[in-house]
Amino acid sequence: MPSDTIMRENVKIEREGGVTFIILNRPEKRNAMSPQLHLDMCDALDWAAEDEQTKVVVLTGAGGNFCAGQDLKLYFRDTENNPVLRARARAASHSWRWDKLSKFPKATIAMVHGYCFGGGFTPVIACDFAIVADDATFGLSEINWGIIPGGLVAWAVTQVLGYRDAMYYAVTGDQFSGKEASAMKFVNKSVPPENLREATLELARKLEAKSPAGVRYTKEAMRMVRNMSKDQAQDYLNAKSDALKFADPEGGRKKAMSQFLDEKSYKPGLGAFKRTV
Repeated sequence: MPSDTIMRENVKIEREGGVTFIILNRPEKRNAMSPQLHLDMCDALDWAAEDEQTKVVVLTGAGGNFCAGQDLKLYFRDTENNPVLRARARAASHSWRWDKLSKFPKATIAMVHGYCFGGGFTPVIACDFAIVADDATFGLSEINWGIIPGGLVAWAVTQVLGYRDAMYYAVTGDQFSGKEASAMKFVNKSVPPENLREATLELARKLEAKSPAGVRYTKEAMRMVRNMSKDQAQDYLNAKSDALKFADPEGGRKKAMSQFLDEKSYKPGLGAFKRTV
């Protein structure tokens, strides 16, 4: 059971040790994203980034669904004649769904069940990992009401799906299951729905045990080098590796070398070094 729960208007936060669940909490609307939800999510992620107890963040939805996309009434219709509110909602939406999540200093996992439609794709892709239920239902539903997958959705989808799959699902609006999402490598893996939380926590605990600085620098490096040339990546990775040696408060590199070379207490290919913090 969660060790503690923190409530905001549209977001619930539950903690189990070092794993923090940030939960979209509009179950009556299948967690469709309203302007206030976007603001609440910005606040929740800022809080989790600074919270010392939080080592891994799991993003999910309440009430059996992940996210049904933008709330068509509250996000679109109710802001049509209010440019200030529209701009504020749009900025908050972009901020948490991509900027904050993709650059989050700790490991992030999307735990997806039920529906994930339209704008709900972006935070799944922005998370470092995604574990989904076999029967989860994904759909780029924008085409079904005559618009494009905007708000960065189309770009985000092409980062993880092959071109043919991205084009097919964006233009047809057809749905695909969690199993199909896993087969297309849109997500890391799918599991039976009754095992979703267990499988997510298994990954979260594995990440929690790693060096926090090592996790942060590794995921930053992996994201950055994707669009670099070989020479650019080589320079960047050399600099990043050197920076980590000085930025890691645990001194993990030195400890690991000593445990491997001197103590003979672990083998890098078979597991992590013993952290002493």
